[in-house]
Amino acid sequence: MLVLSRKSGESIRLGDDIVLTVTRTKGNRVQLAIEAPRDIPIRRAELDSKPEPNSAKRSVSVNRLQDYLRRSA
Repeated sequence: MLVLSRKSGESIRLGDDIVLTVTRTKGNRVQLAIEAPRDIPIRRAELDSKPEPNSAKRSVSVNRLQDYLRRSA
């Protein structure tokens, strides 16, 4: 596992198509913005540990995630 430190406003690039940006830190919480192609599913890891029949519904589209992050800022 690679562990990196980032401050608010700093980014990490994964390959050519994915960028993670720290948008805010508050206490022990970090808010991330994720830029990725639409065909890449983005899920919270804890949801993957509980397999359910409708697991495809838990996949969040990048646009919906970006909209949520903008509203939360």
